Amino acid sequence: MADAGQLYKNRVLLLTQTFFIIDNKKELLIGAHKYDFDILFFDQMSGFVKAVQSSEGNDLFVIDLDVLYNMQDDMQHTRRQTMFLSDLLQRLPDDQSYIYLQTVRQGERFLLQQKLVDSNCMAYAEKPITNEVLVDKLFNIFARQKRGETNTIVHCGELSSLDTALLAENHIELLHNPDARSLHVRVKEAQPDIVLIDEAQYLQTEALVRVLKKNIEFDPSREIILLQSRPDPDMARRALDSGFDEILTPSDADVLTRQLLNRINKIRTSKDLISRDRATGLLNKVGLQKKAQEWIRRANTEDKPLAYGIIDIDKFKNINDTWGHYFGDIVIKRLSLILSAQLGERDLLSRFGGEEFVVVFWDCTPEQGKQKLDAMREAFGKIVFEVKPGENKNFSFSGGIADFPTWNTENAMFLQADAMLYQAKQGGRNQVCVGGK
Repeated sequence: MADAGQLYKNRVLLLTQTFFIIDNKKELLIGAHKYDFDILFFDQMSGFVKAVQSSEGNDLFVIDLDVLYNMQDDMQHTRRQTMFLSDLLQRLPDDQSYIYLQTVRQGERFLLQQKLVDSNCMAYAEKPITNEVLVDKLFNIFARQKRGETNTIVHCGELSSLDTALLAENHIELLHNPDARSLHVRVKEAQPDIVLIDEAQYLQTEALVRVLKKNIEFDPSREIILLQSRPDPDMARRALDSGFDEILTPSDADVLTRQLLNRINKIRTSKDLISRDRATGLLNKVGLQKKAQEWIRRANTEDKPLAYGIIDIDKFKNINDTWGHYFGDIVIKRLSLILSAQLGERDLLSRFGGEEFVVVFWDCTPEQGKQKLDAMREAFGKIVFEVKPGENKNFSFSGGIADFPTWNTENAMFLQADAMLYQAKQGGRNQVCVGGK
């Protein structure tokens, strides 16, 4: 069997008691390897702390709080004894965040929860938790860490003193549109998550929100917010009746910025529920189509090319029939991580369905897109899959490339890339084909 460190690029370091390791190690590892991460088990504080201190990359650190009871404190060379939570937290490196597993009884103690969340807690979960659920949640954290996403706010009115640096740090783009009568055009082009409208612009044109919301392409998750200079109940009632979602009084720029950040995070969560593939964390078909349309609008505005690629795992039915659907899921998840690792900041990636993926490269010619897809194909081909003890296999995918502006709609690009994918399959597989009109 190949070394696990060579097979899996992500790691979880788990501090727990010996009996937990004995009872759960094999099953946990099987589940974790399916999600392309390995688990290193520790039952002593010193070994765990040293591993955390020397960690590089995106390791996750998980602590079973039962270690507080009847655990050997080898750092002090004493026999097994009860350790206080404060002792545990003091010994953990404070430049990392931790995931805690706790019993229901521990979870009922608010002061314990407070101490955890105030001490570098990334997340906590209550036991009993099945191994399958635990590894699924850990995979979601890995997936969330590796994907960045840009959101947009359009502000209509006088340029406000929002904290643009804080917005940019959280991947939020702020666009200014001073003219109320052109706001509907800007919203159609930018597809923002939030629209801010100053009260002066609203009073000048009270039909603003109705014009925005009656567009058949209006996104129902988009929030339209009125910025009032001072509280005015009569105006507030009229504004809410006309379709505004919220009214804020921007007395402090920093507070307003943080209010908007909280709203963006809720919008992101809501969109994830309908636009993300649960198994991989990637965009699903619905999410990709919406994002691709937005990217086409932006590419047209900024005069940038797009390369649109379709990827299909070669002989995937054979993989499922020979080693089972469970193993097929492993191949899909591993491919999703290989593709994600080579994306640019503004590129899009989707699990379009089954074993098929779509990638959209921003500011990229079809020839450059082929080079990038070939690099991904070669990286995937080097991955070793253990199909059964002592037997390893490598797999491949084929791809097709289309581009914008040669093909000027998402559907046209998909059909052309799909035709190129078919050509790659017919030509012997494990290759990427690109063509033009």
